[in-house]
Amino acid sequence: MKADTHPTYFIDAKVTCACGNVFVVGSTKKEIQVEICSACHPFFTGTEKTLDVAGRVEKFKAHTASKKTDIKKKSTVKAEKRAKRVEKAATKVVKAK
Repeated sequence: MKADTHPTYFIDAKVTCACGNVFVVGSTKKEIQVEICSACHPFFTGTEKTLDVAGRVEKFKAHTASKKTDIKKKSTVKAEKRAKRVEKAATKVVKAK
């Protein structure tokens, strides 16, 4: 095995965010600077806002709701067709006797 193929691993690498948050992680770099972290990211802070351009969110919700009802309709239609086939088969058996 070759010596010195892996970079140096720093257990106490300091990460500095643009918002001023500083925390320690393990990394191959001694210092890391990031633009956004979990302390200032809207998803993690709960301040995330959904931009609704031309009603896309409502359109998506309506689309998924219609798919759910379509699935329910299809399953009931399949059950009805199955019942009709069973009924036909039963009448054929009765007529054959």
